[in-house]
Amino acid sequence: MNAFIDLFQALDETTKTNDKLRALVHFFALADDADKVWAVALLSGKRPKKIVRSADLRMWCAEVADVPLWLLEESYHIVGDLAETLARLSPPPKQVAPSSLSGWMAQIIALQDQPTEARKAFILDAWSGLDEFGRFVFNKILMGGFRIGVSQRLMTRALSQYAEVDISLMAHRLMGKWDPVHTTWESLIKPNDDMADLSRPYPFCLAYPLETSPEELGDFQQFRVEWKWDGIRAQLIRRNEEVFIWSRGEELSTDQFPEIEAAAHELGLKGVWDGEILVFRDGEVQSFGDLQKRLGRKKVGPKIMQSYPVVFRAYDLMEYDGEDLRSQPLRSRLARLSHSLPTEGLIHISQPPEIGTWEEAKALRETSRAHRAEGFMIKPLDAPYEGGRKRGIWWKWKVDPLTIDAVMIYAMRGHGRRANLYTDYTFAVRDGDGLVPVCKAYSGLTDEEIREVDRFVKANTQERFGPVRSVNPELVFEIAFEGIRLSSRHKSGVAMRFPRIARWRKDKPVEEIDTLNDVKGLIYDG
Repeated sequence: MNAFIDLFQALDETTKTNDKLRALVHFFALADDADKVWAVALLSGKRPKKIVRSADLRMWCAEVADVPLWLLEESYHIVGDLAETLARLSPPPKQVAPSSLSGWMAQIIALQDQPTEARKAFILDAWSGLDEFGRFVFNKILMGGFRIGVSQRLMTRALSQYAEVDISLMAHRLMGKWDPVHTTWESLIKPNDDMADLSRPYPFCLAYPLETSPEELGDFQQFRVEWKWDGIRAQLIRRNEEVFIWSRGEELSTDQFPEIEAAAHELGLKGVWDGEILVFRDGEVQSFGDLQKRLGRKKVGPKIMQSYPVVFRAYDLMEYDGEDLRSQPLRSRLARLSHSLPTEGLIHISQPPEIGTWEEAKALRETSRAHRAEGFMIKPLDAPYEGGRKRGIWWKWKVDPLTIDAVMIYAMRGHGRRANLYTDYTFAVRDGDGLVPVCKAYSGLTDEEIREVDRFVKANTQERFGPVRSVNPELVFEIAFEGIRLSSRHKSGVAMRFPRIARWRKDKPVEEIDTLNDVKGLIYDG
């Protein structure tokens, strides 16, 4: 456990990628094999089911620290991180905890079916055997939410460097359906890959935003320009008569789309396709809001399938009949793709728009929202399929975001280094003679602007609700967002997708902000 705590501290104390890489490789060289497997799992998102509620942790910490619960809550609002707050308030250790990381994890997993009192006893005993930083790391393990800048790609690089295994093979392996309980360190870093795990997807190829004029890329005829669909990026896999659907978030989603699984069996597919899952009704792609009705469900019943029918629209072929095609140029993969799937049905090929110049592409791009798309993808026809985000492989040429002018009405304290500043805001528009909240946003301002807003919040507070303050409605901001839909869950009747602050409108009085009717007018209902 001490080695993992040291690793966590080393990762937490630097923002430099090479320093993080060295810390990971150093840990792999020192730690026990079982601890190494668990470290890879924890830092790449494969965590066990939570055994305790944060509310229980608050109560138990207040009890052992002999402080009132309200004081713990106020401390949390100042510190901004619950794991750190609990670690700081807990009494100094009475003993030394000798257990390894894998030993801790075995005990945590064993407690999943135990009563609350058993869980409490274990956690209090653990706190009494760890110093402050050790308790902080332990609390992070209990609650999840590691935020120390270790991406899947960085973990892949570290394992590849330590084990001297090809980085693409290692990335492929980490995306597989493995778990730290049954996976050995040897199997994780072995130099060969026997493809024993049929479900294993390939690392997704990711795009860079296009920041120049598309003409600067070169001759239009050397690129594939296709719609950037507003759905769920996924890989459809069929190997040895088994079908798997993986989301880009590395979640196995086969059970959420049983009709696509059935269609893959019916077509007798043999390969791995990259594409988009979309709700498709009456011959048209539907909104992402409709697709969300299918997500997060353990079981998708006939009613949901009928109300929100989906398709898999493929735009790349990475493997066919056991042959890895990723090193081939896109034009070759597209030729194979055209022979592997039909042009319509539950599983079909994504057809590019009929355009022949960059000027035509610019004009058609402006109609993206009418096609339920976010813009265009631009892909060089001679490029291979490479996992991760690499310049020169793919570009995303998204349509400009929608914008409104709104006034800030609530502010909430931030987290981490911004725990003492009000950084999370709620914005409203005019509705008759009053204001109605339409979205929350916390990104888009500079540090200087955040400090200026913070001073305004503290000087213009109307009411306090724990970490939240209502403020005089005076500061106007331009809010950008990717999409908007009707929503019965929100007081305004609308829900925005990815809202963020575009700029502070110091030039605009609150009387000139947008109305709720203006906002609803941005909803595309075609």
